[in-house]
Amino acid sequence: MPTFNQLIRHGREEKWRTDHTRALDQCPQKQGVCLRVPTRTPKKPNSALRKIAKVRLSNRQHIFAHIPGEGHNSQEHPIVLVRGGRVKDSPGVKSHLIRGVKDLLGIPDRRRGRSKYGAERPKSK
Repeated sequence: MPTFNQLIRHGREEKWRTDHTRALDQCPQKQGVCLRVPTRTPKKPNSALRKIAKVRLSNRQHIFAHIPGEGHNSQEHPIVLVRGGRVKDSPGVKSHLIRGVKDLLGIPDRRRGRSKYGAERPKSK
């Protein structure tokens, strides 16, 4: 049986949503320079080696960004383009690098989901 206070609708202040990609300054993409390109293991039920990059953005903020897809050519100090989108099983990784733009190459010979990985259209025979 609900109490009297549970039956009355109390006015609640709406909570502010925190901005998950605050480093991007409300921009769709930002340019940055890779400082380190390490690998990191994900959280508990998963196991892999996630390729991430520590990036200094053009607004001087440092973030960790995920490098999507299989294999990459990213070394120290290439110029990359960063978009939002967190990686759920990697703590602190709240953005992705965009493949096929600036110094980060796309994935060759990829046939499905090509636009996400900067792959060119395969030659038809």
